[in-house]
Amino acid sequence: MLSTLRGSTRALSRKVSIPVTTKIQQARPIHNTVHKHAVAAAAKVAVDSVSSYEPFFPNEPTKPSVKTEIPGPKSKVAITELDEVFDTRSLNMICNYENSIGNYVSDHDHNVLLDVYAQIASIPIGYNNPALSAVASSPEMLTALINRPALGNFPPASWTNTLKSGILSVAPKGLNQVFTGMSGSDANECAYKAAFMYHRRRERGEGAPFTEEELNSAMNNQKPGSPELAIMSFKKGFHGRLFGSLSTTRSKPIHKIDIPSFNWPQARFPQLKYPLEEFVAENQAEEAACIAEVEEVLTKWHCPVSAVVIEPIQSEGGDFHASPKFFQDLRAVTQKHNVLLIVDEVQTGVGATGKFWAHDHWNLQSPPDIVTFSKKAQTAGYYFGNPQLRPNMAYRQFNTWMGDPARVLLFNTIIKEVERLNLVQNTAETGEYLYNGLAELSKRYPGEIQNLRGKGQGTFIAWDSPQRDAFLKKMKTVGVNIGGSGESAVRLRPMLIFQKHHADILLESIEKIIKA
Repeated sequence: MLSTLRGSTRALSRKVSIPVTTKIQQARPIHNTVHKHAVAAAAKVAVDSVSSYEPFFPNEPTKPSVKTEIPGPKSKVAITELDEVFDTRSLNMICNYENSIGNYVSDHDHNVLLDVYAQIASIPIGYNNPALSAVASSPEMLTALINRPALGNFPPASWTNTLKSGILSVAPKGLNQVFTGMSGSDANECAYKAAFMYHRRRERGEGAPFTEEELNSAMNNQKPGSPELAIMSFKKGFHGRLFGSLSTTRSKPIHKIDIPSFNWPQARFPQLKYPLEEFVAENQAEEAACIAEVEEVLTKWHCPVSAVVIEPIQSEGGDFHASPKFFQDLRAVTQKHNVLLIVDEVQTGVGATGKFWAHDHWNLQSPPDIVTFSKKAQTAGYYFGNPQLRPNMAYRQFNTWMGDPARVLLFNTIIKEVERLNLVQNTAETGEYLYNGLAELSKRYPGEIQNLRGKGQGTFIAWDSPQRDAFLKKMKTVGVNIGGSGESAVRLRPMLIFQKHHADILLESIEKIIKA
């Protein structure tokens, strides 16, 4: 079946294949009005979706090209030079971004790799995307860059329209306000602050002033001005590397060692067994046990828990999933105990799971209280709906920049491109195709592709590999840049413009390495 699917996709792909060019400025999506009519007519006889064979980047490479070892000679020299002034121990590749295009990243030695890691899941619509190039060259971008405003004090007159026309147009259901930030860690930390201020506001009573004791004790980091409150997170979760967010990060000790932390609780995140259809009862029991543990923490922790923070899919910790029912039950428990629910969509947000927001898969009766975002948005912040989550006084949720209008302009353009090219649907369809191909490979190589997960979650797919690190390294030799998470997971984080012909290349490369 896999070979048949690959063959049909390649055949359709060749119908519109366009010679590769090295001139980035010629890159342009080919979805114009005339072409859409042609596609609509062709769709009557086509057996695959348009996104399978109509490339979003018609001049991107048709396949990877590896000319040297990775890193090659030029890269090795560059790494040595860089290491004198900058820590290179986490380095993956020395890149040549001028020669990177679409789904393909070029290194310093002109090796060209299919990139299914995408800058740790943060590139949404391709390298050197022409729409982003256009907004980057616009007068609005120039103004935002050279006159970077302190948004809390001196926002531009256009700021309301900038927010409403883009970043708020895709706000999660039930959430109509946004606080813009700098990074995913920053977004989560500010969300925690909002939760704590809301908690004390309810305890104090609406309109009640701060007492003199509260004001004085806060300056000494003591009660009651510095109350003992907590954020509950989950084992293997990751929410950032700043001080507050680090206290909720539980993925690897290396992130936390030597750093003072808050005494905050954690509960188990479900560890499901795969394939799911063979372990229905066991997985239901596991999720129920985890929910019971959450409720125990919320009722027995030594101090009040103001909020629970959770990822829709635990990304850095090992790509762990849970069912919609688990999250529905979690929402019910947080509401029962009057605790806020913060959904960390830093890695899952903006279309990667076949929904714009991953928590849309859950079909919640009431929305999360706060949703944080970054990565594919190319900016950061958090959405909220309850007006009382806006602090009762100015300067309580504040910093000099409070985000970056230049980055918000990029997100607004990303949103338009996602809608124009129907990229969320593309990701859902391509993800299904890719998952089916991987499922076939896992049957043929069960010792190499274990615990395949991510069905129905777009291209947010992962599996466990017994020789994970060696596998990732070998994939570069066949021209694929791929990432891992946790102790043994191989995780896929392709861009929203990743299509079925790219999936064929990936599947063939995986099989080649497994068989080698």
